[in-house]
Amino acid sequence: MNTPICDFIKQYSARNNSRLHMPGHKGRSFLGFESMDITEINGADSLYEASGIIAQSEKNASELFGSRTFYSTEGSSLCIRAMLYLAMLYAKEAGRASLVWATRNAHKTFMSAAALLGFDIEWLYGKDGISYLSCAIDAEVLDQKLSFAPTLPAAVYVTSPDYLGTTSNIAALAGVCHRHGVLLIVDNAHGAYLKFLPSSLHPIDLGADMCCDSAHKTLPVLTGGAYMHLSSALPPKLANQAKAALALFGSTSPSYLILASLDHANGYIANDYPPRLADFARKFDEAKRTLMQNGYVLLGEEKLKLTIDAKSYGYLGGEIADILEKKNIICEFADPDFAVLMLTPENDDEELSALTDALLGISQRSAITQRAPLMSRPKKAMSIREATLCMHEDVDLAKACGRVLASANVACPPAVPIVVCGEVIEHDAIECMKYYGIEKCSVVK
Repeated sequence: MNTPICDFIKQYSARNNSRLHMPGHKGRSFLGFESMDITEINGADSLYEASGIIAQSEKNASELFGSRTFYSTEGSSLCIRAMLYLAMLYAKEAGRASLVWATRNAHKTFMSAAALLGFDIEWLYGKDGISYLSCAIDAEVLDQKLSFAPTLPAAVYVTSPDYLGTTSNIAALAGVCHRHGVLLIVDNAHGAYLKFLPSSLHPIDLGADMCCDSAHKTLPVLTGGAYMHLSSALPPKLANQAKAALALFGSTSPSYLILASLDHANGYIANDYPPRLADFARKFDEAKRTLMQNGYVLLGEEKLKLTIDAKSYGYLGGEIADILEKKNIICEFADPDFAVLMLTPENDDEELSALTDALLGISQRSAITQRAPLMSRPKKAMSIREATLCMHEDVDLAKACGRVLASANVACPPAVPIVVCGEVIEHDAIECMKYYGIEKCSVVK
């Protein structure tokens, strides 16, 4: 598979032109990659009006993923906003309200999209789980809910895989949504690789109408590289608005380094990536089995993620992360309950063995029985848009009870709000936020 963006940049760099255009470094080496960092010069195409090398590269990606695939240099965040914009167009065409049903573990970018686009949200809650980061919903329950809904949503929005590696039954959810004429949108930020397993588990192949993949999370792509995928079943009227949707929220100065990285990934994937992925997944599964045989409790189904239930082994998640860091092994994320590690085939056998040995070298202790506080479903006082655009002030958590949250002050990772903008902060929410180390809240004045 050709790599037209990479080829163009390399050829341009080799000509040693006098660069009387942006960027300001003029190709001179400061960090080492500047010669490949260009802008929309003649022949370089333009991301949101692509008709040349970028269009060809996106066509290559589309062939690999079996979808209409578009690039983002601003992560899945840009794709999420664009997909929800398309959902609002769908609602308008169908004569429906601007309403989306979403699982409660949505990324905070979903909230910013609601603030920008002004759509309403009805939250979907799964069974009481082990963490607010997971929210798998049952297809039969969704079917019943849609059957008796006074107002159908434009779309159902789910996060799968979630931060802990739990996946939803996308095929079943898609079947339910389509029977009711509702779009299924999937935040698949953690699952770009799912397409290339021996049997694809990618949302588009399972029936989703739209999904985003953060390529940089699981593929060898620079941070910020992402895909927006559209199913071939999506109405053409919507699909033809995809570039406009991305342009509405995207920077007019997309990074050509990230575009080149996405372009290069096409060649990498088309070469020998699927067998390498299958081989690595097998070895990783063996390592997981070894850990479980030695007392570890692991969560989630995701093939490239290791989620350790730290308390069942007698530790806090942060303690596990600290022990590993002393052995030069850096986790993706840790909280009081879990330590999360993300691996790919770019982690070699030596690294996988070192991780397994390091975890086996941690002595098991008596299980910690304290779990995260349970939280009731917060009450909505105003819309996300109203709360986000209000004047706000920061207050200590102890003084936040009864106030309305104005900004989801949640770190990334995991970037999943405990309380959503516009909701009332009640005592149980405060206890939950204390548990996760949140000390202040931004509230409506």
